[in-house]
Amino acid sequence: MYESANVSDDADRTAFRRAEKNYKLYYEQDSKFSRKKKLPKPVDLSSVLDFNSISQDFNKTGALPDGIRVAEADSQVFCIENRPGFYFIPNALSLEEQCKWIKESLMTFPQPPNRTNHNAIYGPVADLFDSAKTNKVLVQEDTNIWKFCDGEEAIAKVKQRSCKSVSASVLLRKLRWSTLGLQFDWSKRNYDVSLPHNNIPDALYQLAKTHAAIAMPSGEEFRPEGAIVNYFGLGDTLGGHLDDMEADWSKPIVSMSLGCKAIFLLGGKSKEDPPHAMYLRSGDVVLMAGEARECFHGVPRIFIDEENADIGALESELSHESGHSFAEYIKTSRININIRQVF
Repeated sequence: MYESANVSDDADRTAFRRAEKNYKLYYEQDSKFSRKKKLPKPVDLSSVLDFNSISQDFNKTGALPDGIRVAEADSQVFCIENRPGFYFIPNALSLEEQCKWIKESLMTFPQPPNRTNHNAIYGPVADLFDSAKTNKVLVQEDTNIWKFCDGEEAIAKVKQRSCKSVSASVLLRKLRWSTLGLQFDWSKRNYDVSLPHNNIPDALYQLAKTHAAIAMPSGEEFRPEGAIVNYFGLGDTLGGHLDDMEADWSKPIVSMSLGCKAIFLLGGKSKEDPPHAMYLRSGDVVLMAGEARECFHGVPRIFIDEENADIGALESELSHESGHSFAEYIKTSRININIRQVF
């Protein structure tokens, strides 16, 4: 059922790259249809760690798979023995908390002075989510000035001045990251303290501190100073990388997952180390501190199909709370909030 790896193709790939390739979303044509219809290629998921199931089994029997342990007796914080400093907290966020942070991630976090991937082309873009809901269009008013207009106004301006335009809904789907607190400069790969910024929102600050406590050095407190919010759509991936721009790697990165289920790869200090593959579901929290900060990690796949996305309850709650706009977005998306102590 599953294709075996092509040895000649994979001979020059690292173990991490082979795992990325194995879990990545690929399509194949369905031979049953005369018209071209592409279906996701089947992938063997039997070796993917499922901490949700591990937690359920642990509650029932107290048993854990080989190589997995709990951080403290009877706790629901799981560790991988050969990856010290890594902690997995399944179902750490309630449905209400998940809804809150999805809405914040779409409505508040991309607001200036926070920067997004759109800044480089369009400058600061305010009220993107609301503009997408009302079918507005971003129109180039001047060389470096863009402004949202309603559909008819935008069409008139484009015809009149032959200026550039892009719909808010397209921009929303192309939103890939926003930065909170101290702003990260992607071109220089460092934190630029001279850029205007707001502090991490207090509720997020306190939530991160609470979850980080178990991974903190004795007698120290976590001080959230910066965060990166990643937005994933269909086919999006996050290649293997290190988060190495912070001053003190003993302090954890607190990573919150929202929306569609994903596969997360946790490698070792070299990309030649075979990575652990695990599911990340909406509401899960991961901590990476100490030695785990030196481990390559990435997201080779998200699942947006109804059978595997695991967001039925979340969709229902979002629709009930806030209408269908947030639910429509999240049913094909994943959001990841990474909170860090910078200095």
